[in-house]
Amino acid sequence: MIGRITRFGVIGSSASDPVTSLLYAWFGGGYFAMSTVERIKFSSDTATATARGPLSSSRGSTIATGNTTDAWFGGGTPSAGPSGVIVDRIIFLSDSATAVAKGPLSESRDGAAATGNTTDGWFAGGRLAPQNHLTCRVDRIIFASDTATAVARGSMSTHKYLEAATGNTTDGWYGAGFGGVPHSTRSFVERVIFSSDMSTAVTKGPLSEARYALAAHGNTTDGWYGGGHGTISTVDRIIFASDTATAVVKGPLISGRGYLAAGGNTTDAWFGGGPFGGPGVTVDRVIFSSDTATAVAKGPLSVGRYGLAAN
Repeated sequence: MIGRITRFGVIGSSASDPVTSLLYAWFGGGYFAMSTVERIKFSSDTATATARGPLSSSRGSTIATGNTTDAWFGGGTPSAGPSGVIVDRIIFLSDSATAVAKGPLSESRDGAAATGNTTDGWFAGGRLAPQNHLTCRVDRIIFASDTATAVARGSMSTHKYLEAATGNTTDGWYGAGFGGVPHSTRSFVERVIFSSDMSTAVTKGPLSEARYALAAHGNTTDGWYGGGHGTISTVDRIIFASDTATAVVKGPLISGRGYLAAGGNTTDAWFGGGPFGGPGVTVDRVIFSSDTATAVAKGPLSVGRYGLAAN
């Protein structure tokens, strides 16, 4: 049965729905130099996440975006030097296989942020390798032709990394991070309008506090940003229709941590991994309709890690 179209694609009600991002979340990569990909099934999320086929190479500080059928994990830093141009595609229907390497990013980087819609993914910011300086570049991957090098589009308003991104079918919101002039921890959110992505991103209302190494997920109307380096457990909600206001503080994660990742569907977000240097198996679920409560602890990841990515 055909349902309504959202950022996540077509929502159906058939019992024979395939393996899609409406039913599962995929967590991949992380430190120390991991290629592991794990899948959380939303309907049975108290169980330990299930290991799936790995990424094509081991790396941390990678980023991910995707649509209902596939996920693209891009950039990152392995233990043996930079490989930050690599983009791997996971096909959800055959996710027990090793991810397939696709066309690279336009420049090697780690600690970037990514979001997208049903047709394209935008990878923004990050730390360049081997120069080790920050970038404001935005790369666009066209999912239908993902063997080509990503195309450089308009830029963020400043150079920064370790930010977090979410969005809907028309826009992406990139929040917080570390960078700017001079370099410092940031709270502001920038919006990329997909239809005019050659422009510089527009600065919008800030998060409730400055932070970096956080994670984000959203639906068609709102975005939730959670965690951050150190002991930050705050979850902020941005209402896309009124994104010039300061984000509203909602119920916290069950523990403060950074270098985590978030995936989910239209009703809930799962924040997994972190903290920096820690065991990193914790998964919290934020229920969007009751987001003033403390997030609920769910089944753990099978491997402890930080600096991972999720879709």
